[in-house]
Amino acid sequence: MRKKTNLYIAFNKPYGVLSQFTGENGQKTLADYNLPKDVYAAGRLDRDSEGLLLLTNDGAFIKKITDPKSKTVKTYWVQVENIPSQVDLDKLRSGVVIKGGHKTKPAQVKIIEPEVPPRDPPIRERKSIPTCWLEIKISEGKNRQVRRMTAAIGFPTLRLIRKKIGNLELNIDEGKYLEVSPQDIL
Repeated sequence: MRKKTNLYIAFNKPYGVLSQFTGENGQKTLADYNLPKDVYAAGRLDRDSEGLLLLTNDGAFIKKITDPKSKTVKTYWVQVENIPSQVDLDKLRSGVVIKGGHKTKPAQVKIIEPEVPPRDPPIRERKSIPTCWLEIKISEGKNRQVRRMTAAIGFPTLRLIRKKIGNLELNIDEGKYLEVSPQDIL
């Protein structure tokens, strides 16, 4: 009997795509991107989030990447409404209580000015309210955690891009994928 070869795929998930292979009629899913067969998402990105999604057929590796005890750091670029002060950012650095009563672990946070391609469709911007980009690094991954963290300090997320998982950085075009190795990630 042949031993199964493990696959590790880095995929740049576009906005509006589910992080699964099936969906309701008309929903865009991973099945629309000609990805290799029998791989599954190691963690999720919401439909309205973009960026690095790791797919693999290695169940033990999925558990390792997604288990908060492994402390795999995920890096997000987050565009928020308005400009947070250092006091606001310090709240995220200390951990905040998010919807559901969970206190997050401390995050690494800084204001950044990234070059990102425009999103289709564009974000909802209001001319009278400025926006700001944050780089947020966390090692846990509760449902919609980053969005809930920025909301908890009064700065709603307008756009969220996962830029890194561990050492693996997003460097492929939207909707494209490439094969990587576990050593690229951890």
